[in-house]
Amino acid sequence: MTTNIRELTLDEIKALVADLGEKPYRAKQLWEWLWKKKARSFDDMSDLPKAFREKLAERTLFRPLTLVEEQLSEDGTVKCAFKTWDGHVVEGVLIPTPTRLTACISSQIGCSLTCSFCATGKLKRIRNLDSAEVVDQVTMIDDLALKYHKQSVTNIVYMGMGEPLLNYANTLRSAERIMAQDGLGLGARRVTVSTAGIAKMIRKLADDGARFNLALSLHAANDEKRDKIMPINEQNSLADLKDALRYYTRVTRKEVTFEYILLRGFNDSLADAQELVRYASDVHAKVNLIEYNPIDGSEFGRTDSADAVAFMYYLEKKGIVARIRRSRGRDIDAACGQLANKNEPALKDGERVMK
Repeated sequence: MTTNIRELTLDEIKALVADLGEKPYRAKQLWEWLWKKKARSFDDMSDLPKAFREKLAERTLFRPLTLVEEQLSEDGTVKCAFKTWDGHVVEGVLIPTPTRLTACISSQIGCSLTCSFCATGKLKRIRNLDSAEVVDQVTMIDDLALKYHKQSVTNIVYMGMGEPLLNYANTLRSAERIMAQDGLGLGARRVTVSTAGIAKMIRKLADDGARFNLALSLHAANDEKRDKIMPINEQNSLADLKDALRYYTRVTRKEVTFEYILLRGFNDSLADAQELVRYASDVHAKVNLIEYNPIDGSEFGRTDSADAVAFMYYLEKKGIVARIRRSRGRDIDAACGQLANKNEPALKDGERVMK
């Protein structure tokens, strides 16, 4: 079976170069083309001898993502559809704000978690993305940032399709490539991985010395409500998550962020705010309050703006750092919770490929 060259480590690249009879410095050149210069084929590697590239192509292969569709929102958000080598589609989003340009990227094709407020949760999980496919999303979204906003991406969030901690090895490996100086060179404080909450994997992040920021999709601070909207809570209770998060913050010395979607009449009352204060205080977490973006078939509605502000002010009064994260890209179904691959069947049939 031919090897995907971007799954090789630097030591494995060095061994491959030696096995092909090339000088050792060619390994560094090849590595830079793979991860710093954003090569998407061997033909892109213009300063490598043609004979060397031909030998590489005989022994290894590329499996890059392909950008097949882009949609521009009225607020400058760009939603992207990426096609994989095996014909599936994942989505990513470029989110502009006055202070940053964020790439929201996916870790899986589909999702297995079935969160009731999320369109992605209605899809089946097909497979994990490999680390190079994750990095490809960043490089192509960065190209779109330059195209539409004349500057590069400043932040990365693993908040697209899938659960990153159920694709643990590829999440860590892709993050390291994004942060590495011989990769994309983005600072660790600018990369955030968001999880629905898998206690043992949060502990593993701490043990493995993960350098990026961690966010937990909380959305309710009591088990009864969280069970209803996030089935994963049945195996990862709030108490278990609290223990894991406290271990994580103790080992890493890093703060965590709670993502909390406000659902009208469900989790936006004063009592809900009080529960959230108690829980966040125990973990020393800050809170991002998120406007809900309605999806097809959902029973939930969006909390009124005045009630959302009152909820935030209550948290702040109790000493919790909180902010409201305004939704962007709703007009193109690119906002939080809306990624659903509505175009995938057509793309698989070759009917809607756009340049």
